[in-house]
Amino acid sequence: MTLQAWIGRLAEVEPARIRGRVRQAVGLGIQAEGLAVPVGAVCEILPAGAPPVRCEVVGFREEAALLMPLGELDGVRCGDAVVCRSRSPGIPVGRALLGRVVDAEGNPLDGGPPVLPERRVPLHARPPCPMERPRITEPLGTGVRAIDALHTCGKGQRVGLFSGSGVGKSTLLGMCARYTAADVSVVALVGERGREVRDFVEKDLGPEGLRRSVVVVETSERPALRRVRAAFAATAVAEYFRDEGADVLLLMDSLTRVAAAQREIGLSAGEPPATKGYPPSVFGLLPRLLERAGRSPKGSITGLYTVLVEADDVADPIADASRAILDGHLWLSRELAHRSHYPAVDPLESVSRLMIDVTPPEQRAAAARVKALWAAYRDAEDLINVGAYVRGSSPEIDAAIRARGPILKFLRQDVGERSTLEETRRGLLELVREFGGIPGA
Repeated sequence: MTLQAWIGRLAEVEPARIRGRVRQAVGLGIQAEGLAVPVGAVCEILPAGAPPVRCEVVGFREEAALLMPLGELDGVRCGDAVVCRSRSPGIPVGRALLGRVVDAEGNPLDGGPPVLPERRVPLHARPPCPMERPRITEPLGTGVRAIDALHTCGKGQRVGLFSGSGVGKSTLLGMCARYTAADVSVVALVGERGREVRDFVEKDLGPEGLRRSVVVVETSERPALRRVRAAFAATAVAEYFRDEGADVLLLMDSLTRVAAAQREIGLSAGEPPATKGYPPSVFGLLPRLLERAGRSPKGSITGLYTVLVEADDVADPIADASRAILDGHLWLSRELAHRSHYPAVDPLESVSRLMIDVTPPEQRAAAARVKALWAAYRDAEDLINVGAYVRGSSPEIDAAIRARGPILKFLRQDVGERSTLEETRRGLLELVREFGGIPGA
């Protein structure tokens, strides 16, 4: 560790020993009395004959501090000592993280040597001042035609990837991480199945993507507090690279599991359940997390957050709250996935709110034409399939039928195929010219 890293670590250490003792443990929560520390402080329970258990203060009830464990509670008894270790949680950061898989505290999970950090940064930093954020005017290529052609993202934009289970969102995230034009990718796998972590790193991300990526993992069996911390840790790592002047792509899978972990914490702390069992703290956490992405005077964080939509319900409360904060959303269609159309991005249900600011007029016109033809075909699809539509009845539907095959071919993309932003833009314009161009142009 560098001298600067040691100085940063020293600043986190409590100068005075603040102690309390365990009074009660119910469910996921622990009550400790005699512990006068602020919310967010990191403490250790010292059970007799067992390793210390790290905890975080999440609230207070009467004279007791409410703690949530960062590990298992095995061996903890009433009356065990509780010691405050730090008043604010942090994570080590540095370029040594590139190519590594770590947990929410920066500990390696890939079997490699310990990460030597340049410094430590707080998990819970403030977002950039609204008036200091530069406007988003430059596109960021993801390498995926279905996104770059019809729903182009800008550097610093935050986009939600909405889908039910098993529609291909992890594969799409891996493609974005491998083929993005960003300098660095930071991937947060929150609440993921343990089996799928290695699959994602080795198959979806691959050696090419891992070399310029940092992967932060907390799997589904880990304590709820660690799962929430993984999302904030990945964001803090992305902020470090952004402040170094890099354009960062932050991929988080999934925002829904972050909300579910916060629901566990909130309910254990005594919060009342609100919409669909989610307490108010969940809807306070989402903007605090999502607003930290974006542009700053030094660099940018482009956020791509997956949202697991229960039963493909677009009115799911987490999906609805996320969509209100984000700068766009991509909807993965189960119907397209059933037809082996990948990536299964639905052109009509998806939108990029900043596409108008980052694309030339001819691309926007071509994208609008493709969407109009897709919509015309969808409206008449039942008639076409049963043979009830008569060619010549509608020039727009006739054009949609002719264009259907070329559009599907253009939007389909193999996981091993890369398409740059310029190649995608050129292909889109050629596609529209192939079936008659843009009416009135």
